[in-house]
This record gives sequence, C-alpha cells and structure tokens, in this order.
Amino acid sequence: MALAKFLCRLFCSHKEQQAAFETKKEEAPQSVDVSMRYLVAGLGNIGPEYAQTRHNMGFMVLDQWAGDADVVFKTERYGDVACVNFKGRQFWLLKPSTYMNLSGNAVRYWMNKLSIPIEQIVVICDDLNLPFGTLRMKTRGSDGGHNGLKHIIATLESSEFTRIRMGIGNNFQHGEQIDFVLGKLSPEELETLPQLAKKVIGGVKTFALDSAQRAMNTVNTKE
Repeated sequence: MALAKFLCRLFCSHKEQQAAFETKKEEAPQSVDVSMRYLVAGLGNIGPEYAQTRHNMGFMVLDQWAGDADVVFKTERYGDVACVNFKGRQFWLLKPSTYMNLSGNAVRYWMNKLSIPIEQIVVICDDLNLPFGTLRMKTRGSDGGHNGLKHIIATLESSEFTRIRMGIGNNFQHGEQIDFVLGKLSPEELETLPQLAKKVIGGVKTFALDSAQRAMNTVNTKE
C-alpha cells in the first residue's frame, strides 16, 4: 500500500511538472512585449518536389536564417515555425504548410496566436516581374500578381504589411509560367542565393531595430 501511494505521488508530481512545463511553453510567446515581436512569413510550397524551386525563395531564406541562428523549425498548425531572438527583438519565422495559394490562412492564424500587429509582419516571396538578384521591399502595396500575396491580402483584409520580393526573372515562353516558377533554380542562382538571403535577413532586422526607410534603402538595390 505504501509503495502504491509513493508511486501515485511520484506519478502525480511528474504530471504536474509536465503540465506546468506545457503551460510555460504555451505562454512563452507572451513573455516578450508585443512591440518587440515580429512575424516573418517566407512563402513556398511544402514537399521535397518543391525544394529549391523559384516559388520557394521565401522558404529558403528562412531556412538559412534558422541555420545561422542555430534554431530548429517545429511543425505546428498551418506551418513550420521557429523563433529567433536578436537584440531584444523576437522574430517568429513561419513557413506555411497551406501551399502558396492559401498562405493567408497560416499568416492570419500565427498573427492572432502571437498577438502581432499587421505592421510587424514581413512576407518574403518570389517575383517574376523582377530580374534574378533584384530585391524590392515595400511596407504596403498590391499583390503584383502573386497568388500568395493575393490570398494574404484577402484573408487579412489589408495590404498594410511589409513584403520583400525576390526577383526570379521571367525567362519563359508564353504558357510556361507555372513550369518556370515551379522549376529548380540553376546552379549559378543557387550559388548566389546565400548572399541574397543574407541581405533580406539583414533588411528584416533593420526594419525591426531601426526603421522601414533605412531597411528599404539597404534592400532595394540590384545585385
């Protein structure tokens, strides 16, 4: 009987500790002031068949950021998520699992879950209207024909979020747009990508630490 009571106390204590740990984990995002919290959504499509494709530029930037910061993505609701702390700011990196055309569902969910205002959301995506190597950062604007941005704007009912477009060029024949954006980056483009990603990541940090104008002055140049 005594052993049974001891085991019960031990088991209950473990469960209480586990429950406290889970609560702590769930409350962790609230430990940082909202004004210091940013949601960075890199757009793309999930699955190995889409790896290193032009449409997955956003995913690749966030993969590099997470690797540089030595953090690991965890699969959560609507996407893979990682958190990077930098100079008092908290950057939540989001790779939506909704596929490109429903990206807004993931952005809205994590925006609400983390209580992040729309002005502190940054979306990173590809853009076939810009030559490869060209970056464009804006604090608001239209979708520019990008389905991911289009769904985010429609879902949030606002275009008042920052976006960084990464040029992929438009070297395709009429009717071949889908094959082009879902095609693999060339070896030369892949070699250049880390430097472009570094510039984008630096731009997001400057946006959070300094100002949108300073960030745009840094990012909006042609490689």
